[in-house]
Amino acid sequence: MKHTLRLNGVIVGHSELEHAEPDLGRARGRLRPGLGYELVQPIFRLFSEAVPRGGEGSRDEEKLGRYHRSRDALPLELQDEMGRQIATSAIHIVDYTEEQGPDALELDVLIRDDEYWSRRGREQ
Repeated sequence: MKHTLRLNGVIVGHSELEHAEPDLGRARGRLRPGLGYELVQPIFRLFSEAVPRGGEGSRDEEKLGRYHRSRDALPLELQDEMGRQIATSAIHIVDYTEEQGPDALELDVLIRDDEYWSRRGREQ
């Protein structure tokens, strides 16, 4: 199922959210960036800089705080393939592209939309 991430109507990217954990309300998957990704990339790179992957280096709590404040202020919206908005409680983009290359980009969302989980269960 194709999902679209938008910022004020601009497409940030697409993901199949191929890894689902309905009991946790969590879905994640590879993100294919859209033209609008460059608008949000600096915010999600803050997380990558604050929390090095694989334990390489120490956590930067100041950057992590800046990341959370900035991310929470973004009016990101997740939509399903029919264009229906999906209610989320958190949207995170894991971006380690500078460290690991262009494929190190993943969308991770907490979905609090029971109807979404019901539809997803029927489609699988």
